[in-house]
Amino acid sequence: MSQGEHCLDLRVRYCECDPMGVAHHSAHAVWFEMGRTELLRACGGNYRSLEAEGIFLVVVKLEVSYKQPVRYDDQLQLITRLVRPGPVKIEHTYELKRDGEVLATGRTLLACLGSDGRPRAAPSLC
Repeated sequence: MSQGEHCLDLRVRYCECDPMGVAHHSAHAVWFEMGRTELLRACGGNYRSLEAEGIFLVVVKLEVSYKQPVRYDDQLQLITRLVRPGPVKIEHTYELKRDGEVLATGRTLLACLGSDGRPRAAPSLC
């Protein structure tokens, strides 16, 4: 993995699935957040410290493209990439894979806000 990129291994939990054993579409957003959190941690930072400094990263856009079903107990790899950090907004992309096959892709756009709720300069994340 290159800098600004992280691979997270995860297993689909029963609570993330519908009665047919297929992961609910909302689980992808949670997995993407896990990917962003672990990418930041791998770069030496963490959200707790940012928030203590009055820096809040809020999702302003979330896109997911579902390509194949994800099922209960699947072992997955989530590749998270920091694509384009801007002055206030931060973009990530995601690839969710099982045994090398891409099951879903995604993109998030985060805005950096201060504790007053106003836009502020984004910190260097990676």
